[in-house]
Amino acid sequence: MKLFTTHVRPDRPPVLVREGFSWGALLLGFVYFALCGAWIVAVLNMAALLLAFALGRATGSAAPLIGLLVMQGIFGRDLLRWSLGRRGFAEGPVVAAPDHDQAFARLLGARADLIPSGPTL
Repeated sequence: MKLFTTHVRPDRPPVLVREGFSWGALLLGFVYFALCGAWIVAVLNMAALLLAFALGRATGSAAPLIGLLVMQGIFGRDLLRWSLGRRGFAEGPVVAAPDHDQAFARLLGARADLIPSGPTL
């Protein structure tokens, strides 16, 4: 079972973010954050990447860059949650499910008020 935190906003459908290590953040870095819509995090991550690269070149070591990449993987999903909070999403319940789709179904089953209403005819 995987754990998902839910983030809700009245005018948007709920967003689920999985707990745990983020391979996307480790491998893609600022591109991953930009694709997820976390623009502030993406820009700050790019600046940190350039700084780590420059520090690594100055010292002749890859340790700063490797350290940054590992930290991106460890804290990547927390940074996405922070970005959602900045965009007005409130934290909702934690959902346990085998995958994202089942977690979304469980969330909507427990909180029917989160189902977006369509246009009325």
